[in-house]
Amino acid sequence: MTLTVAIIGRPNVGKSTMFNRLVGKKLALVDDRPGVTRDRREGDARLAELSFKIIDTAGLEEADDASLLGRMRAQTEAAIDEADLLFFVVDARVGILPADRPFAELVRRSGKPVILIANKAEGGKGMEGAYEAYSLGLGDPIALSAEHGEGLGDLYDALVPYKEQMDWDDDDEMDDEARAKKPLQVAIVGRPNAGKSTLINRMLGEERLLTGPEAGITRDSISLDWSWRGRQFRLFDTAGLRKRARVEDKLEKLSVADGLRAVRFAEVVVVLLDATIPFEKQDLTIVDLIETEGRALVIGLNKWDLVADQSGLLTELKEKATRLLPQVRGAPIIPLSGLAGEGIDALMKAVLQVYEVWNTRISTARLNEWLSEALEVNPPPAVSGRRIKIRYMTQVKARPPHFAIFGNQLDALPKSYSRYLVNNIREVFKLPGVPIRLSLRTGKNPFDKKRR
Repeated sequence: MTLTVAIIGRPNVGKSTMFNRLVGKKLALVDDRPGVTRDRREGDARLAELSFKIIDTAGLEEADDASLLGRMRAQTEAAIDEADLLFFVVDARVGILPADRPFAELVRRSGKPVILIANKAEGGKGMEGAYEAYSLGLGDPIALSAEHGEGLGDLYDALVPYKEQMDWDDDDEMDDEARAKKPLQVAIVGRPNAGKSTLINRMLGEERLLTGPEAGITRDSISLDWSWRGRQFRLFDTAGLRKRARVEDKLEKLSVADGLRAVRFAEVVVVLLDATIPFEKQDLTIVDLIETEGRALVIGLNKWDLVADQSGLLTELKEKATRLLPQVRGAPIIPLSGLAGEGIDALMKAVLQVYEVWNTRISTARLNEWLSEALEVNPPPAVSGRRIKIRYMTQVKARPPHFAIFGNQLDALPKSYSRYLVNNIREVFKLPGVPIRLSLRTGKNPFDKKRR
């Protein structure tokens, strides 16, 4: 069983910096202001040969349970319950503050083993604060600088007693079948307050992510492992993507960049629209981004339970999608309600279906048989009295489907004719909802050198 470690402490003591240091990647957003982290984020940590699961949490603050701060605190308390070991982090540069003590008492009452960490302990002033941490009564503090990587050897020594509870990741012992069972990566994106976190909570069957009427609650892109009908998935909840002109705050810019990174690493992206105000300009911009990144697409119409004429609106929206989103024509459009938990099965079936399409490979023989018919029905235009000649085509790669066409004068081929070919490929070979790439490759003329 994997050892689970939760990082606990008041805001702005460097918990997310420490999380990033131990997982070896900049997964968690880091900023000077307090309260950046809201949801609890999980990652696979490694220190020398020690391997364990680590949870980054929101800073502990006294607040009403119903408030946003109160809901953040509840997420942290859930992480404490889930953990086998706690890292209680204090800021060595400012010393022990009154706010540290009630939370030290909370950690002590949990009955979980605790490693006390005095972070930001670089320099003489930091060491003074580290000595002050003895007053919390949580054992010997480890003077550490997560930002500069100092003190990790002492942290390693403190973790050695828990070595037997840790996993050993030996890639050589994994067979090919185990490597093939990697989770399918699905990012949920959309405008702020479209209901992304609420939907994922219903999929997981627990209040794992912070939700509420306030727009922009989610800041980090949180990855969560989930199983549906025996298939493993990794879900990415992302911050709401607003119009770039409205994104002025530095922290929001970091959140948006984190969300875009989640799209790039995903295999399938679910764009969640608010069914009461669908296909806003920003929704179209998000779909355009997904097409540019070459991801498979599913459109989710959330809050469908608030729609009166459901059948009429669905027909209208499918026609609208065909007109507004020709670059991903045929993308599945799934009505659902994250709040009521309706439509999730249909959504996941569409995700698996479009994932298979995204991985499609078509033989060169079939492609050229189709190409001959397409050229006969609609031949390429002539340029300067000479007709553009397309000789043959092949599929270069999948994920998304990418085709190469070979011929003469292809640099003069009009974009309208390229669109004709792409649309025909999509229709004949049934490739709905995925971007299609088309490369035009002109062969070299062997007589050019002699003529020169």
